[in-house]
Amino acid sequence: MRLCMIHLCLISLLRNCFSEECIPDLRVNVDFPGSDVLQIFSPDVLHCQRACSQHHSCQFFTFVRPEWTRDSRQFYCYLKHTESGAPSRVTELEGVTSGYSLKNCNGTNDGCFPSVYGDVDFYGDDYRTLFTADYKECQRACTSDSGCQFFSWLNDDFARPQYKYKCHLKFCWSVSKPPALKVLSGVVSGFSQKFFQNNSRSDGQTEQCEAQILTNTDFPRHDFEQIPAVSAEHCQFLCSAHPICTYFSYEKQEMRCFLKDSKEEKPMKAKGEVYSGMPSRFCELPRDWVTVRYENTDFPGFDIRYVKLDDPESCEALCTADPHCQFYTYVYGSFYEPDFRRRCFLKQVITMPVPSKVTSLKGVVSGFSLRGCLDPKPEETMVAVEKVWINMHMYILLLKYSHLHFYICMRTN
Repeated sequence: MRLCMIHLCLISLLRNCFSEECIPDLRVNVDFPGSDVLQIFSPDVLHCQRACSQHHSCQFFTFVRPEWTRDSRQFYCYLKHTESGAPSRVTELEGVTSGYSLKNCNGTNDGCFPSVYGDVDFYGDDYRTLFTADYKECQRACTSDSGCQFFSWLNDDFARPQYKYKCHLKFCWSVSKPPALKVLSGVVSGFSQKFFQNNSRSDGQTEQCEAQILTNTDFPRHDFEQIPAVSAEHCQFLCSAHPICTYFSYEKQEMRCFLKDSKEEKPMKAKGEVYSGMPSRFCELPRDWVTVRYENTDFPGFDIRYVKLDDPESCEALCTADPHCQFYTYVYGSFYEPDFRRRCFLKQVITMPVPSKVTSLKGVVSGFSLRGCLDPKPEETMVAVEKVWINMHMYILLLKYSHLHFYICMRTN
């Protein structure tokens, strides 16, 4: 029965892919007022559009261009959603550009942002600085540093001479992680199996290593960020993904991962239900935590959609097959609220680089790492291939054999 349900759900999702329209066109000096679900900063309208395409519920957007003069909202990107999927209102407005999500368009590359922005500062998010002769060398430094997602470089026009030619490398989270965790009886949560595969080189030269985590041990102090994590191994993965994390501690009861930065000392003390360790920078850690289903754990919010299924295995398979789903929560038939029983919630967060703030500033050049343009991450490549494969090959096969599978399922159940 589970195989049958997966086939029927995939067919439903595929039909939706073909029925929903791709609208790549941008509408200059047109506003879609209201219906905001999130406001972020973007350096241009194409970045804003891609952010909308990665947001779990965004259907359309409005971007406030740098020439906007009514107030200080330049570079604001408003992500929007309505029940109908269309803007509630459309008005003319100088200085803004509006458009639609590219979720239903094939061939988009979420990992490549080649544009460079003059007299624009990506304010904050610094983790490393150096001096370079020009912005191109700064961008090369960012591209070669696995922790760098974007940069700002101060040129000869910068007002303070002592900081000219300074290159600021900047970090934001680029891994798909649940923004929140909640203990909740009657549900189970887990991850898509395609987004967290080890990034091993094709020549097999990437060394594999074992996770070394100390039990009932705390590394106190020196916290710089606290984030939810489902296990100590997940916490170690997150510490390894952050360029300034030198060690971590994980509190099991609270499901909290404490990332720490200290190059001078590593204090240690015994503490029950706390697990600590160091990041891995030069070898691949096991990703067993990805394959585990976490009972009585909810990943609240960030739902793309939900479907009704009979078991969590089917929910995980559906999430893995969906090109947008990164993690999921499944509600058992015993859940206390009948309306939510047997629901499989597919979830997605933005993983593309999004600066904390974008402002106009003379003498500053900003841009993004070119890693996504030159050598896409395996999971990004897989998402693109998966989307084409599902929309074409799988669609034909499922339509061809779905009636046979349904007949077999009905006969055997």
